[in-house]
Amino acid sequence: MASRAYRGPNDRQLKTISNKTVGAALLPCTFVTEAETALAQATAFGPNLRLLLDREYYSTDYFDSTNPLLTAYASGDTGIAAVLEPGQTYQVAVAAATYTWGQEITVAAAGRGAGAASTNVVVGFARGSGAKSAGDLMDVEICMPYVKA
Repeated sequence: MASRAYRGPNDRQLKTISNKTVGAALLPCTFVTEAETALAQATAFGPNLRLLLDREYYSTDYFDSTNPLLTAYASGDTGIAAVLEPGQTYQVAVAAATYTWGQEITVAAAGRGAGAASTNVVVGFARGSGAKSAGDLMDVEICMPYVKA
């Protein structure tokens, strides 16, 4: 299954989780944690970290101008989340800040990516730059998680 949030590489198959419900109204392109039966909003790095994808199987009018990457799931909906692997690039909702290309990204409030500070767990690198408002989407390349010195 393709996803609007997945940016590549295109020579690999994207692995997803699609049999769990979301526990609240959650936005696509935010980090979530996977439990046995549900997906919950992540606010920091932890086990079973995933990225919530959009609901491509929901039919919308051909002329609908609503961006599916900015349309929240309702609590109890079945969610689709990506299993994150190093080297994959996704559109990630970020916290309000000015970002630089290659900046280390961590998981922050509301499941958004944010610039990593000392002792944060880095989950990826910015593949864009500039001033971003809260919830703006930015390409982030996933890395092997590590603690920033």
